[in-house]
Amino acid sequence: MTSIPLCLPDSMTPEQFLNEYWQKKPLLIRQGLPQLIGMFEPEDMLGLALDEDASARLLTQAATKQADTPQWQLKKSPLTESDFDSLPAQWTVLVQNMEQWSPELGQLWQAFDFIPQWQRDDIMVSYAPKGGSVGKHYDDYDVFLAQGYGHRRWQLGRFCDKNTEFVADEPIRIFDDMGEIIFDEVLEAGDVLYVPPKLSHFGVAQDDCLTFSFGCRRPNLMQIIDSLADVATNDSGLFIPMLLPQTLQPSGELQAHSIEAIKDQLLQLLQSGHGNDMIAQAVSEVVSKRQYDVLVPEEVMDTDELMQALADGATLQADYSNRLLYNQTDDGIAVYANGQRLDEIDEVVTAILVRLADGELLQHKDVTAIDPDDLMEWVENGWIWVNYGE
Repeated sequence: MTSIPLCLPDSMTPEQFLNEYWQKKPLLIRQGLPQLIGMFEPEDMLGLALDEDASARLLTQAATKQADTPQWQLKKSPLTESDFDSLPAQWTVLVQNMEQWSPELGQLWQAFDFIPQWQRDDIMVSYAPKGGSVGKHYDDYDVFLAQGYGHRRWQLGRFCDKNTEFVADEPIRIFDDMGEIIFDEVLEAGDVLYVPPKLSHFGVAQDDCLTFSFGCRRPNLMQIIDSLADVATNDSGLFIPMLLPQTLQPSGELQAHSIEAIKDQLLQLLQSGHGNDMIAQAVSEVVSKRQYDVLVPEEVMDTDELMQALADGATLQADYSNRLLYNQTDDGIAVYANGQRLDEIDEVVTAILVRLADGELLQHKDVTAIDPDDLMEWVENGWIWVNYGE
C-alpha cells in the first residue's frame, strides 16, 4: 500500500502545527487530502444511511419557524426510505464510524499520524444538498473537516465556553451569534480545514456535498474516575480499612482533619508506583474502548484461507475502526485492545501487536512465529484486517 503523506501544508512541519495551531487556531490545508477525491458519491452515503446497522442521523430545517415549534427536526437511525420523502429544501444526513464501513477510508487516518492514534475518535460523513447545514455550533474536540465531494462554505467565529447560550427547544446544540467572522472560505474536494475545540463554525453546502470529519477526542475526568474505580476493585489491599489518627471530638461530627487524613492517604496511593500503574491501566482502558459496536461481517475467512492470503502476498495491519495500543510499565509493555488489557501474551506476540499498533504492515515472514489460530482470532476480534493490496 502506498504511504499517505501527512495532511499539512508543504511548508509546515508537524512540530510547527502542534506548537502553533493544535487547540489554538484554525488552519486551511488546500488539497491536504486529495485521496478523498472520487472515493465516494452522495448516493453511496444515502444508501449506507439506510443500513440497519449504521449509526445515522437525519437533520431537517424548516424554512420558517412557527411559534412554539422547533426549527430543526432530528431523526436517528434506523432510517427508512420514507424518512427521505417530502424533505424540506435544507437537510443533512450524517453517518458515524465510517472507517468500519470502509477500511480504505480508514487508511486516511495515516495522514494525521502526527496525532497519537489513541486520540482518534471516528470519521463521520455529512451529506447535504445545496443549502444544507447543521447550524452554527462548536465541538468539544479537535476536528479535521475534509471535503470529499462538491463544495462547502465554512465560516469560523469566536471561541465558545460554558456560558455560550444555545437556541432553546432545539434537538441540537446551535446558537445564533458566532461573533466576528475570522474565516470565510469555500472548500472543494481534497481541501481540509482544521478546527480547534470550542471554535464556532458554520458550514453550508454549495451543491451536493460530502464532508468527512476526522475527529480527535480525549477522555474526560469522569471517565477516568469510573475506570480507576473498576481497576481498584481488583486490588484486595484497597478493601482494608484505613488507620487514622483520632482526637477527642463531638461524637456526631466528622471533622475536617479526618477528611484531610483520608485524602492524604488517597493521594499517597495515587502518587505511588502502584498508583501510577492503576492510573495507567485506567487511562489505557478508557482510550482503547470503541465508541461503536463492532460490525460482524457476513463472511469471514478461515485460518487456512488467511494463511494462504498471506503466502500470496497479502499483509496484516491494525483495523482503523478498532483500538489497539500499548504503554510501557515497570514490568514491560502492556497491550490493550478495545478496552481490554491483554494479560496472557508472551514477548513475541507483544512485539507483533506493538508493530501493528504503530501502523506497520506485516508480511507473512513477520508473523511466522505466531500461531495461525491466534492471527485468525485477531482478525475475528477486529483488531487487524487483511490488506490484499491493489
